[in-house]
Amino acid sequence: MLALRPNCECCDKDLPNGAPDALICTYECTFCAACAARHFNGRCPNCTGDLVKRPTRPAAALAKHPASTERVRKQHKACA
Repeated sequence: MLALRPNCECCDKDLPNGAPDALICTYECTFCAACAARHFNGRCPNCTGDLVKRPTRPAAALAKHPASTERVRKQHKACA
């Protein structure tokens, strides 16, 4: 099950469940669309996989399986 990380690991922008600009790779690295395009050309800087639109968890399912509150930041050269 996806953790639905709450932020872009590059710029720390909030990306709550349902954020239309939240992108993830198969390892669930999470970026906003602006950072993915501007810095990484749509590729995850960690695994080089595609960054794709993150699905939204329906509200009824959020009660049972809430989104993560743990913020992840990584020091990518492009984000400095």
